[in-house]
Amino acid sequence: MNIKDIVNRDRITLTNCEHEPIHIPGSIQPHGFLIGIKTDEFTIDFCSGNCTDFIGIGHNQLLGKTFRETFGQENETALTAYIADLSRQSAAPLRLTFNGQCFGCSIHQSGSVYILEAEPHAPDRDKLVDAYTQTIQFVSYMNSTSTLKELCALVAHGTREITGYDRVMVYRFDQEYNGEVFAESCREDLEPFLGLHYPHTDIPVQARELYLKNLLRLIVDIHYEPVPIYTIDDVPGKNLDLSLSVLRSTSPIHVEYLANMGVGATLTISLIHNGKLWGLIACHHYSPKNLTPEIKLAAQLQGQFITSQIDLRQSNEEYEIARKANLALEKLTGFNLPPVAESFKIISISPELLKLCNAAGVSICIGENIYKNGLTPKDEDIRLLSDWFLNYSNDAAFHTDKLIHFLPGIGQICSTVSGVICHSLSGGNSIIWYRPETQSEVHWGGDPNKAIIRDTNGLHPRNSFNLWKQIVKDRSKPWLRPELNTAANYAHSLQKQLSMMLLSNEEEKYRNLNEILKETNAELENINWISTHDLQEPLRKIQLIGSRLLSKEDEQLSDSVLDGLTRIQNSAHRMQTLLVDILKYTRIKNTEAVFETVDLNAILEDTLADLKEMIREKNAGLTFHGLPKIIGIPFLLRQLFSNILLNSLKYASPDRETTISVTASENPISVPALRGRLCWAIYFQDNGIGFEPQYADNIFNIFTRLHAHGEYKGSGVGLALCKKIMQTHQGGISASGMPDAGATITLYFPCDVHGTNAL
Repeated sequence: MNIKDIVNRDRITLTNCEHEPIHIPGSIQPHGFLIGIKTDEFTIDFCSGNCTDFIGIGHNQLLGKTFRETFGQENETALTAYIADLSRQSAAPLRLTFNGQCFGCSIHQSGSVYILEAEPHAPDRDKLVDAYTQTIQFVSYMNSTSTLKELCALVAHGTREITGYDRVMVYRFDQEYNGEVFAESCREDLEPFLGLHYPHTDIPVQARELYLKNLLRLIVDIHYEPVPIYTIDDVPGKNLDLSLSVLRSTSPIHVEYLANMGVGATLTISLIHNGKLWGLIACHHYSPKNLTPEIKLAAQLQGQFITSQIDLRQSNEEYEIARKANLALEKLTGFNLPPVAESFKIISISPELLKLCNAAGVSICIGENIYKNGLTPKDEDIRLLSDWFLNYSNDAAFHTDKLIHFLPGIGQICSTVSGVICHSLSGGNSIIWYRPETQSEVHWGGDPNKAIIRDTNGLHPRNSFNLWKQIVKDRSKPWLRPELNTAANYAHSLQKQLSMMLLSNEEEKYRNLNEILKETNAELENINWISTHDLQEPLRKIQLIGSRLLSKEDEQLSDSVLDGLTRIQNSAHRMQTLLVDILKYTRIKNTEAVFETVDLNAILEDTLADLKEMIREKNAGLTFHGLPKIIGIPFLLRQLFSNILLNSLKYASPDRETTISVTASENPISVPALRGRLCWAIYFQDNGIGFEPQYADNIFNIFTRLHAHGEYKGSGVGLALCKKIMQTHQGGISASGMPDAGATITLYFPCDVHGTNAL
């Protein structure tokens, strides 16, 4: 059986220090020992090299053995019962006896291995923390403090009393994970760290990730010698994830960092808020120090108490800000302003617009206009900033207290304003609040630019923690959540105001257009009426004179003169027919006749009676049956049927007897062209000369003719008139046909017209 250690010996360089695998060091701290047990077989697959020191059995004797044969049935029974409810380990450690000595054991699962970490149990050190007393203490903290800072200061003091550490700090992170000592309790002879800042590199990304997983981290003696972990060499690259381990060995760089600070032992408790690492309770001792499991638990409760109070305390601190902001918001939204552009000017100069988010300036971009108040950039800079924001945010909200971070090339704007809240309004418009630069002095615990030092021996943390001052420029006072909320609420209200204005403008525009259209139509109707009536008189005179000349039998007229007179008569007749049809066409559009229930069978019978002579002259056969009742205007329907039948008679084929059939669909059908409305379909089918299919739509256009005047008489208005009548009935009309194969005209009457169901 080959045995190997899994110590990670990779050298840390500038290129991989951000990715140092601190979760798999392959070693532990020496104040306890570790055993890794396979979850399926309960055989020992990993163990630390110091097992002999604690239980008198070496790692080479433990590996490959079952837990039972090594430690006995009683210990295995206790272990399996504890594993069955691993959540208990946060409340109390498991007590096991190995080789006659009692150990406090913490257990967690890492992949397919249960990791058991044991520390000697010392009864004389077991000063059990009274949970009731701690609870009363927590309540007193809550009642005696109003701010989060005060609460953290009391927790730091209480944690130091419980644990006995020389220094206890509540460490808070900013957005970039730079840290600030937010509260502190320390020995009187120690230099205070309160208010100092530390760069994010002091706690790299992978360390922060582990703090999210493992809420408590202990280093008993920073000068410890790491104890290697051994395993059976049966799988290539075999390793053990110690993310949740309490004994896990620490990064050499972190140990050196603590040594440079003069620290001898540490306890770190994670403060998790809304799933993120809000901060740490960092405990420093200037000599080696260990804690009992009970005291560790009591200290961890302090951290959980802080995180449970973060929202409440921050809300208390922000209440007054929120109250004033909401008061300003109520005043602004209470303005009863008309939906016109001038209203935005009134809004922009209102002092409440600045108060609702405690801004120093504001601008509202509406179209080509910019309304502004207070401290703002120049108009061209506002336009540039608005265009950038609309493109950058994709119409979402945006805020920052460090504008130069996003727009490094516009230092001239950032010298005026460093913080902005931007909200998009429809149509490429926007509202932007501004805050000026607020220069501040930040005290760092050492130069943050020298957090990592490289020399011939590799990487090292900085060894200087002397006070280092930095002047922060190009940054405004940060926007608080109540300020962001009221800005968002008012931007929504302003959007409604803008929408009302745009809607009002559109309504006004359409009203004006409608008035112009009415006036134009009225003029056209007058011109049409006058022109058609005035033209009737000269046409009648032309026809009268022509008729007189043609009727004089005693005068011998030449053939050319007779032909000319005949042509004049025919032209005058066509002109008269055209004028009559134009009058019919324009009157349909403006009809105010009342819709009523109409039996199409009766309408068709009346129409046939009017056309009886022409039907007899053409010797046409006409059949119809089963036409429905619809909602319509009787006289228009008679005109409709008359035009269609006259069209069939006019374009009858000379090679066969004319037949016309009028039928209807058995049931209403859905018509896609009418957005799927249910309609009765009426079919007029003849066997006339037909037409080319490509003209199926064109034949309904006014003045459209498919044949020369000499072949067939007509004005080209008839089918256009039919289309207009069907539009009046909210229906449709279509045509189909083939040359010398007849044509079919189909009418679609909606089953529901003007809110009335057809019968």
